Amino acid sequence: MFAEERHRLIGGMLADYGKVTVADLSGRFGITRETVRRDLAQLESTGLLRRVHGGAVATSKASTTEESHTVRTSRHFAEKRRIAQRALDLLPHGPVSAVLDAGTTTELLAEAMVDRIPGQRAAEILAVTHALPIANRLAASPDFQLELVGGRIRGLTSAAIGARAVEQFQAMRPDIAFLGTNGVHYEFGLSTPDVLEAAVKSAIVRCARRVVVLADSSKFGEEAFVRFGTLNEIDALVTDRAPQGALAAALERADVEVLVA
Repeated sequence: MFAEERHRLIGGMLADYGKVTVADLSGRFGITRETVRRDLAQLESTGLLRRVHGGAVATSKASTTEESHTVRTSRHFAEKRRIAQRALDLLPHGPVSAVLDAGTTTELLAEAMVDRIPGQRAAEILAVTHALPIANRLAASPDFQLELVGGRIRGLTSAAIGARAVEQFQAMRPDIAFLGTNGVHYEFGLSTPDVLEAAVKSAIVRCARRVVVLADSSKFGEEAFVRFGTLNEIDALVTDRAPQGALAAALERADVEVLVA
């Protein structure tokens, strides 16, 4: 097989799976690993991929890559909606304070709260968020108590970031926090592409009595640029498919409750 044909096939695999390994490509094409590495180096020079340990990932999978709110909302929408509906069951009854982190799945949770929680119960909920889209969702109901954490607004996520937001969360002790994440990795933990957004997420993780992560299964095994929490720091993971392999084992060791929607 000519190199050009291999390169085309590698491009197709990256489009389908987001990553390739040197071992798999060597076996698939019947070539040496050194030849595979040369192929990957050539493709990296064209911008098609980024080499990582043991293989390569699509450039869209780079650790600092972050899609727009519109793209993220449409991606895996059905799974995210199911996750949000399931997460609603974790909201305690009675007077409760709940942080909703920035994210498309947590935004769907806010929508579910407005749609499904009756006025009398909603009046007992103090919802805290630093995300403008979530605040707008919750503000549609006159019943919820709403606390908006401020700071500089990051355009890509419409969420407050910076020292002011971090300090406000550090001064709180909410009953429960619902967090979004860009990656759930068995070693690296929870991560996001932006340093300032990670600082806010870390503050939320450390301030809440109970931490619940909402993540569809496309986030499994992913590592974004900045870690904001370890698996040992979370209490529950709500997802659309049961984790497998090393991630499942790591979650069990960390005593994380996994809920499949």
